[in-house]
Formats: sequence, structure tokens, C-alpha cells
Amino acid sequence: MALFTRTRSATSSGTFAIIVLVLAFGNQAYTEWAARHAQGANAWDLLLRTLAWPSWGFSGNGVLARDLRALLLIVFVAAIIGLAANGVSAGAGAFFLGWFAVILGAALAALLTAFLTRDASLYGALLSAIGAAGYGLVVGWIVGIATSVGRRAAG
Repeated sequence: MALFTRTRSATSSGTFAIIVLVLAFGNQAYTEWAARHAQGANAWDLLLRTLAWPSWGFSGNGVLARDLRALLLIVFVAAIIGLAANGVSAGAGAFFLGWFAVILGAALAALLTAFLTRDASLYGALLSAIGAAGYGLVVGWIVGIATSVGRRAAG
């Protein structure tokens, strides 16, 4: 029973973190702000721009693909953490699991939703997946921390 609790806690912590990231930084207000104000060539501005990647909204071009991409990101991250959390220990293992889940989940979400756009191609889908993996690389450590803390708290 304790093993199930640790797995569930790590999954819920990581899922909660990715939901907060998508809702807080993927909304139209933030993405427009980041496009206007985070244009510097430094690590902070890169982080601020990258946080806006899973953008979602209610209007604009490709709104269905963008909204589905943000939703699939959450679903894939939760599924990856849920499936693998049982096999990792607390601490560094859970941290890297959460980080990897965002890299892989974002790439899969981008790859699948790229075919919903008007000019869909395999090349475009692969480019989209590569960019999405960059999102996971830059932002995934936040989910990794949440997963690690959730795994440790339940242990």
C-alpha cells in the first residue's frame, strides 16, 4: 500500500506542476507579454519565452492544434510519470523522471498536433517536436523538482 501511495503522490505532484505551468504561462496574456518583453539574449529571457510554448487560447490561427497540444502535454506527462514512478527511487531518480517526462511529453504532443495544421508535413512535425523537446529541457526541471518532492513526501 505504501508503494502505491508514493507512486500516486509523485504522479499527482508532477501533474499538478505541469498543469500550473501550462495554465499560468500558456495563456494568451502571458504569451503576448513574453513576445513583447522577453526579447533579450540572456538566460532569463530565454526561460520567459520558453515558458510560453504550450500556448492555448480561444482565438487565433491554429487554436485547435494549440489547445490540443497543451492538453496532450499534460496527459502525456502525467502518463509517463505514472507509468514509471514505481520504478524510481526518491530524490534524483524522481527528479530526472519528471524532467524527462516533460521532454518526451512535449515532443509527442507537438509531433501529433503538427498534423492538424494547414501546411502539415512530416518535416514540419519533426521540427515542431524538436522545439517542444527544447521546452522540456528548459522547463522540465520544475516538474522534476515537484515529482521528487512528491515522491519524498509520501515515502
